[in-house]
Amino acid sequence: MTAVAGLQELFTRNLRQSGIYIAFVAIVGLFAILTNGMLLSPGNMTNIVLQYSYILILAIGMVIVIIGGHIDLSVGSVVALTGAVSAVVVIRAGQPWWVGILAALAVGLLVGAWQGFWVAYVGIPAFIVTLAGMLLFRGLTLQVLNNVSLSPFPPEYQRVAGGFLNGFLGGQGIDVFTLVIAAIAVVGYAVSQLRSRRGRIKYRQTVETMPLFVLRLVLVGAVVMAFAYQLARSRGLPIVLIILGVLVIAYTIVTTKTVFGRHVYAIGGNLSAAQLSGVKVKRINFWIFVNMGFLAAVAGVVYSSRSNGAQPAAGNMFELDAIAACFIGGASTTGGVGRVTGAMVGGLIMGVMSNGMQLMGVDQSVQQVIKGLVLLLAVAFDIFNKRRVGASR
Repeated sequence: MTAVAGLQELFTRNLRQSGIYIAFVAIVGLFAILTNGMLLSPGNMTNIVLQYSYILILAIGMVIVIIGGHIDLSVGSVVALTGAVSAVVVIRAGQPWWVGILAALAVGLLVGAWQGFWVAYVGIPAFIVTLAGMLLFRGLTLQVLNNVSLSPFPPEYQRVAGGFLNGFLGGQGIDVFTLVIAAIAVVGYAVSQLRSRRGRIKYRQTVETMPLFVLRLVLVGAVVMAFAYQLARSRGLPIVLIILGVLVIAYTIVTTKTVFGRHVYAIGGNLSAAQLSGVKVKRINFWIFVNMGFLAAVAGVVYSSRSNGAQPAAGNMFELDAIAACFIGGASTTGGVGRVTGAMVGGLIMGVMSNGMQLMGVDQSVQQVIKGLVLLLAVAFDIFNKRRVGASR
């Protein structure tokens, strides 16, 4: 394979995924220019991580739901409910901060099991079950809080979303620990990609040329280290970024390397074929929603920690942001297609656009219009790509 052929293969092998990374770079560059560099300042980079971490956590669960051919409209209400339960346990009942986190996670699992039962074993479409759940769990939130906000949380709880790890290795104005963690992550990524490349070669699958492979690793490493450098110049490594990183790695492995992940793709891609192949569809669907409830609870803890309290209106419209992140990140509206990393990039696109427009002073109503258009274009691209592939066959 020549270098030119390798480049063409790299970008056309999966237009949906390669296109989203190009779009992300273009959007970051555009808003960096429009904001006179404020978008990429150390303080603002840290704020983007803190502001949109809970949406990215929701997007991890939502992309699995969408791959399975479902949708979940209740996650915003579950975020509110789990945050409310945690606040009642910690603030009102005076329990330790970690007890509140465990209570929130337990409620999230129960919510997921409740919805999974109706979807998987009763056979009600997920759209209806989660629409009912959106109303049900919002009402329960109001009852748990007695229609009033609760605050503040103890400092330990606030550190979940607002704490930083820094100073362990010193540094004059630049936290060395943050840079070391980022370097370890880059090395880990390079090793995993090299092993993946060797596996593809072993099974005679198409891979990009070695120069392009090295170039991709260098570019990814440069972006990660530049991002870490800006964090290191600000307040160090956010704890919530570590939580998000662990979740991304874990769920990437779950969706790509496990039987459960392969069955989710099979169900979303062709339900009848999955049933005939012996996939336990009901069980898989049940655990898809249990997992979504768990991640919604994690997002609820992170959001309540960042806002330092629980409010009856918390989590409003979060489900739409999570769904938009998945579709913008390459998930298919019909199921069977999507990646955790794609959902993360889609969420970051939404976050960068929102943050950039806020820095520019764009009116909130205009921001909503632009977000809606971006989502519409992402879905239109999905449909166009499917027709293009179908025509080529």
